[in-house]
Amino acid sequence: MRTDGELNQEDLKRHPGYLLARARFQAFRNYERHVGRPFDLKPVEFSILVLLQANEDVSQTQLAQAMGVAAPNMTGILHRLEARGLVERQRSGSDKRKQHIVLTDKGRSQLRDAQTAAKPMDKTWLARLSRAEVAMLMELLDKLAGGAQP
Repeated sequence: MRTDGELNQEDLKRHPGYLLARARFQAFRNYERHVGRPFDLKPVEFSILVLLQANEDVSQTQLAQAMGVAAPNMTGILHRLEARGLVERQRSGSDKRKQHIVLTDKGRSQLRDAQTAAKPMDKTWLARLSRAEVAMLMELLDKLAGGAQP
């Protein structure tokens, strides 16, 4: 039995899901401090803005699929971003039946500021890892996030 008041977590640490959940907690706490509260952006909103900056002719369906968000939930998220003036819907030039989601000037400006604030964010909590370990972590997380079943 430990005398310092801490619980023995060794059995829990054998479960990857537990460790991922703990790491996720640290990442989100760090995100909230650097980006979430200062810019009033939820992680999904920040991610959508980044996707819109990096891609042209983006549909709501594409955003929902890329983010793993149900279509009705994506509608609500986009409505909130539109109400804040960060994104807008534009008719497709080639097919008037289609709409694209695009960043507004205000959205680009806020994203630029948020990305600047985010730069030191990951360095803070990943400082315990070497560059090689960070690269390996990113590769492994990307592999796991792909959702492919063995």
